[in-house]
Order: sequence, then structure tokens, then C-alpha cells
Amino acid sequence: MATASNKVAVLMALMAAALSSVSMAAGLQHGFYYSSCPKAEDTVRSAVQGMIRSDPTMGAAFVRLFFHDCFVRGCDASILLDQTTNNTQTEKTTIPLRGYDAMNKIKADVEAVCPEVVSCADILAFAARDSVAALGGFTFHMPSGRLDGFQSVAAEVFQGIPSPAFHLQELLDNFAAKGLNAEDLVVLSGAHSFGLTHCNFVTPRLYPTVDPTMNATFAAALKKVCPPPRNGGGFISVSNNRVTDPNKLSNQFYHNVASGQVLFTSDQTLMDQTPTTGNKTAAMVADNAANPIAWMARFAGAMVKMGSIEVLTGTDPGEVRKFCFATNNAS
Repeated sequence: MATASNKVAVLMALMAAALSSVSMAAGLQHGFYYSSCPKAEDTVRSAVQGMIRSDPTMGAAFVRLFFHDCFVRGCDASILLDQTTNNTQTEKTTIPLRGYDAMNKIKADVEAVCPEVVSCADILAFAARDSVAALGGFTFHMPSGRLDGFQSVAAEVFQGIPSPAFHLQELLDNFAAKGLNAEDLVVLSGAHSFGLTHCNFVTPRLYPTVDPTMNATFAAALKKVCPPPRNGGGFISVSNNRVTDPNKLSNQFYHNVASGQVLFTSDQTLMDQTPTTGNKTAAMVADNAANPIAWMARFAGAMVKMGSIEVLTGTDPGEVRKFCFATNNAS
């Protein structure tokens, strides 16, 4: 009889084969640094594992950074750029994300091994993959060869990032604009099984009245953490998963959705219907809840697919930054 680990391996292999053409079309490839920097991925993995041992919440932070990076200007590490004299409104000025200092540390580790070879965009993709391995218990090949972008524009963040207040059709449209489909939406939403958010993203579902789709007991417990907006506390941290281990990436998210124990409208709306999809996403929620190994394979595939969004490769206008927080000719 096949073991669970063997089933995961087979599913991962099938998913990788199905998505290889996507990565190739984007100009990415497996083992891009095998010759130019053979220790690149091991160096990133070692750094990420150490950081997660010290602070388990860092795994979700890396995955979230990767998502935000890819959904704004494509996966080009624009999310990591600091403000400059000529650009005081970079992406990172719009939403409080964690992991910037950690990325700078990982980049320094990689530079010590292979100076000016490995892009920050690829390091972030590897860090997200290694976070999945550390806290989800499964891993996959992440194609590489991305270049780092030159620009970071704050105004583009809210044009690209889906809002936690979005309803289903808005989410579907947002993902479609990035070349992702309904299954990608549902599968990637599973990342909300771990990590932290802030109360200001949750209180609209609690006050002045509780969203009727939210479990009443769950809502009452949330109110003890997140006070009404007029009382402040918007930046109080709250775990995405308040049902089981908040630092474990798993298919628990789908059980939480089905029982009304999720934080965001954008999570609960996966149970809704639309004229074009019917109850398709609700069926996907049920399937992912019932089949954890299949979800792992789907999540791996969706991460690779997301990592191919609007990438810069080859002769595209990009570079390999020396420091993730600044372009090589920053001013």
C-alpha cells in the first residue's frame, strides 16, 4: 500500500509536469543556479529554517511577501525596495508587512557565497517554498531565473492586491487578471491556515453587527481580542487560524471556512455562488478539506504558477541587486 509520503511525491511530480510549460513559457527553469551558484538554494533554506525555529510566524510572513510581490508588478522583488530621494512612495509604504529585514539577511548570506549572482526575486520565491516545507511538511521545485525590477510604486499596490473585503466575483476577476483561475484562488487561500493579520481587517465583520456568515461563538471570542474601531486597537495582531495551530500550513483553512470560522470576507465568500461559477468554489473548499494530500499538491502547483506572474528574465529590463532594499543605481 502506498504511504502518505509516496502519494505526496506522486502528486507533486504530476503537478510539476503539468506546470513545467508555464514556467518555461515565462523564461524560468529548474536548477537555474546549479552551475553559477550551486549552494544558492541550500543557503536560502538554511537561513529560512533558522529564522522559523526562532520565530515560527516568519514562515507565513515569507509566503505573504511572495504573494504581495507577485500580485503587484509581477515577481520582481519590487516589494522589497526602500524609499529613495526620487521615490518616496514605494510598495512597502502602503501595507505593514513583515520579513524585510529577514530578506536582507538572507540576501547577505547568499552574497557571501555567490556575489551578484542570485536575484532577490528568486531568493524570495525560494524562501516562500522553504517556509511551506518547514511549516507544511511538503516541498516542491521552484523554478528560478527571475530578475529584480527597477521600480516600486505605492499606488499600484491596491490595484493589484485583492482586498480582504472582496466578494467572490471580485476575487475571481482579480486572479484572472494575473492569469490565475478559480482553483488557484481557492488553493492559495489555504495559506490563511497560518500567520498573523491585524484587527482592522477583521472588525468590519464584527461591528456594528456580526456578519451572519460568521460562527457566533467564534465572533464572540474575536471581539475579546479586537475592540470596536472607535476604541482603537486596529493594529492588534490576531492569528489567521484561531481553531488549531496558527503556525501550521495545512488544509485546516477549508474546515474553518465551512464552519464560518475565518477572519475575512474574502475567505468566507468562497462558499458563495456566482452566475458564472455557480457553487464551484464551495465544492473546491469541500474537496480540499477532505483531501489534504491533494491540497498539498495543488498548493505547490499554484505557488509555482503564481511565481511565474509577469517575471523578468533573460534580456528583460531587470538586474540582480546587490542589496534587496535598493536597486544597484539607487538614487
